[in-house]
Amino acid sequence: MQIQVSVNRLQEVTNWHAINWHKAFRRLKNLRGRIFRAAKEGNLKKLRSLQKLMLRSYANAVICVRRITQINAGKNTPGIDKKIISTATARALITDELLKSQSWKAKPTRRIYIPKSNGKLRPLGIPVIKDRCLQLMIVNALEPEWESRFEASSYGFRPGRGCHDAISRIFALANPTGTKQWIIDADIKGAFDNIDHHYLLQKIHTFPGKGLIKQWLKAGYMEENIFHETDAGTPQGGSCSPLLANIALHGLEQLLGIGYRKGPRTTGDRRIIRYADDFVIFCPTKQDAEQTVVRVNEWLGKRGLELSEEKTRVVHISEGFDFLGFNVRQYPSKAKKLKKILLIKPSNKSMQKIRDRIKAFWLTNQTTPAASIIKSLTPIIRGWTNYFHIGVAKKSFASLDRWMFHRTWRYAKRLHPKKNVRWRVEKYWGCFNLDRKDNWVFGVKKTGAFLHKFQWTKIERHVMVKGTHSPDDRTLTDYWKDRIRKKVKELKPSNQKIAKAQNYLCPICRTTLFSSERLDLHHVLPKKAGGKNFYQNLKLVHESCHRQIHSKSYKAKAISNGILEVSHLLEPDVL
Repeated sequence: MQIQVSVNRLQEVTNWHAINWHKAFRRLKNLRGRIFRAAKEGNLKKLRSLQKLMLRSYANAVICVRRITQINAGKNTPGIDKKIISTATARALITDELLKSQSWKAKPTRRIYIPKSNGKLRPLGIPVIKDRCLQLMIVNALEPEWESRFEASSYGFRPGRGCHDAISRIFALANPTGTKQWIIDADIKGAFDNIDHHYLLQKIHTFPGKGLIKQWLKAGYMEENIFHETDAGTPQGGSCSPLLANIALHGLEQLLGIGYRKGPRTTGDRRIIRYADDFVIFCPTKQDAEQTVVRVNEWLGKRGLELSEEKTRVVHISEGFDFLGFNVRQYPSKAKKLKKILLIKPSNKSMQKIRDRIKAFWLTNQTTPAASIIKSLTPIIRGWTNYFHIGVAKKSFASLDRWMFHRTWRYAKRLHPKKNVRWRVEKYWGCFNLDRKDNWVFGVKKTGAFLHKFQWTKIERHVMVKGTHSPDDRTLTDYWKDRIRKKVKELKPSNQKIAKAQNYLCPICRTTLFSSERLDLHHVLPKKAGGKNFYQNLKLVHESCHRQIHSKSYKAKAISNGILEVSHLLEPDVL
């Protein structure tokens, strides 16, 4: 039997469903925290030693394989080898291959194109699965170091940060009483495709995995069976590309003269909010904004980048601008105390995009049963409203509900053309949601299933992440726990109760429920054994963990530990 050595273990070939995920996640988190602390303290020798340890870590390997092959949206998208990893055996094999000491040679990416909002096509480079897994291992070694350096104004593709934090920061800066009323709405021309390789490699010149990153940058791409070299850019579709883009664009605050006093308070004449390659800059005057555009363009030139002349513009806050799907604009106020009021609401493009998406769904499901339509549309509506509910979206939600009513009415009329209006109303509309006095809810009376309305999502302000806080900072554990738990509001009410009872943790891997992984409902006592849909019998688990529960290896492990039934593993006293 094959035996192999890796960090902190001597074991046989990996048994995927027997992996102790709780231990793996704990070790990865601990190692990332140590790298962050070493970088913060400036201990370069210790930092490089820990990064080498991370690159050989078994926990890092299995978690990266799990994320790439089970969680990420592109898990079923193959590279040039046309291979995908869809079985536990294949995941175990690729894990063991990643941990072997061998010379690595990156393969070219597969070039595909996806449509952009302006009608053009965006090129993507899709690496093979093995390269994607190794790239993510590299990210776990390199990211904590840069998290200790990254600016507070950077929000894109960073752990613990997102679009809502960027919009909340804009809300604070675009206040009508503020002095920075001129906005540079900037767009970098082909940022991912044009980043200078030499500059990027200089920024990470002491990193132990620099050679691998250089291989991926220079690997080229295949299009219609023709090989093309890559002299610049990072492949969109690669696991490490967002981090490399953030590294290349690091330093904009210093260029703009932004400094910090004690705490998070900023100094200087300008402010910036950046989400990956999209950013806006707040300036005190129009002249200063125009001069800043020139300076930023020169700064980007050293990185092989430039601003798009077509999309970059200088506007006054009263004209408004779109950012991350929201429209930000100051309007004349009707109140006597205020001359102007700031409103951040869904942009017209975002409104049209959701209408087009739902309309296309209705047109392709004209004869589909109402229950299936409700099951498919409700997550789309919930997801869209959960994103935009932090803005002034009440009127936008009401507008979409009126539009949706006409779509459901047309559906009922098309499905039952010979029935009268009263019959159709009695069949499809009623007060399905007992928490709301609304008799015009579309649903199925036999099952009680109903279509969620846009207006039912409550408008709530988002609490912005503090300063440069990072999840890799082990001194801020309680802060991040409290922030993550607030995501429970994105679940439907019944699942919120289950999540709270579990202390918002998955009972298998003991990590937060609110990662990017889909959640499943698990019956502790199976239905075939008489289990019911009672709260006491239900657990929220990650999709990957749910598969593990029902695997033979997991059951065998339970029996070997003296536990007669696998369901007992989910009990709090056993965990």
